[in-house]
Amino acid sequence: MSTETAPITLSHVPIGQSATIVRVGGEGMTRRRLLDMGLTTGETVTVERAAPLGDPIEVLVKGYHLSLRKQEAGQILVEVQP
Repeated sequence: MSTETAPITLSHVPIGQSATIVRVGGEGMTRRRLLDMGLTTGETVTVERAAPLGDPIEVLVKGYHLSLRKQEAGQILVEVQP
């Protein structure tokens, strides 16, 4: 029995939940910017909170808080940790 879950986008991870980055999508400068901010494969991120209308979301990665638009978070595939 496998405990792994199917990858979802970071924009769909519930508040308070941690996840491991599987793949960072995007093209060109957008992808480069996400990688430069520490959103790399294998890194653990925790969704801390979201704005009242859900955009942007705040995540904790490598010990610092990072705000991402839903569109940006939608380009990052993650596996939710149990």
